[in-house]
Amino acid sequence: MLTIDTILDKEKLKDLYYHLVLTRTFDEETRKLFKQARFAGTYFSAVGQEATTVVPSFLLEKDDVVAPSHRELGANIGKGVPPKVIMAQIYARKTSPDKGKSHPCHYGYAPLNVITPASTVAGQIVLGTGAALGFRLLNKKNVVISFFGDGATSRGCFHEALNFAGVHKLPIVFLCQNNLWAESVPLKLQTALTDLSDRAKAYGFPGITIDGNDVMEVLKTSKEALDKARNGGGPTFIECKTYRWYGHSEIDPADYRPPEEVEYWKSRDPIPRFEQLLIEHKIITEEEKKAAYSKAKQDVDEAVAYAENSPFPQAEEALEDLYYEGE
Repeated sequence: MLTIDTILDKEKLKDLYYHLVLTRTFDEETRKLFKQARFAGTYFSAVGQEATTVVPSFLLEKDDVVAPSHRELGANIGKGVPPKVIMAQIYARKTSPDKGKSHPCHYGYAPLNVITPASTVAGQIVLGTGAALGFRLLNKKNVVISFFGDGATSRGCFHEALNFAGVHKLPIVFLCQNNLWAESVPLKLQTALTDLSDRAKAYGFPGITIDGNDVMEVLKTSKEALDKARNGGGPTFIECKTYRWYGHSEIDPADYRPPEEVEYWKSRDPIPRFEQLLIEHKIITEEEKKAAYSKAKQDVDEAVAYAENSPFPQAEEALEDLYYEGE
């Protein structure tokens, strides 16, 4: 019989909870920083979707690969990327992994095998599939998770990648965050399907639809899919039904969405649901809950200070690092 600590022990569950709180705190703080014009470019919030990214990435081993989109702050934090590294990327500072030369939300971190996102929608799915092929050819027991939204499933490269992964039984989990909107396009104008996971049938591997705002359901489903991939069972498509609270980006007021829809999904916030479960099972106390938010705020404040005190890249450095020149 499964209990709350069957998959992760109590200390790991506490750690997972902190990563969720840190992701929410980081995200909300960065939205404020954008509105204060503290950094250039834009920002893509994922508030409300934290369970779909933090939880699967938290389960990965160090050499496993994350292939994220532009909205995967949680996947980076779940994998263990330091907050100051992510904030330096947002601020386009020289201390970021790409030395301040890329998009604010193109988080990548080579030391933990987090691939820098492609600018094209669904491009990361192809990159993730390529990484999975590499693991297969090298006979490694590592796995890949590729994260994407519902809009990406309408792109041609999505189908090409899933077909290839199915044919070769690659060690990859395709995780779709179906938040009902592709920018301003509702799901009903993208597809006639009720469940996007049905697409997996065409490529010969399982597709599963779950409540993406239920941390324990995401944890269980992700663990099963990752174990299957790691042991030679091939790909799995996981559709997490979830919702982003805010617009496509910080310049989008999202006033095309029905207010009652937004409020319904806010009432299904994954973090308080998980908090309540942990408190009921005496894994955390109310005091530990408050301490988690306090620590997260401190960690984010330190990340902001690190980024704002880091130098910008210089113009003469623009043509450096264009080609890999070896170790």
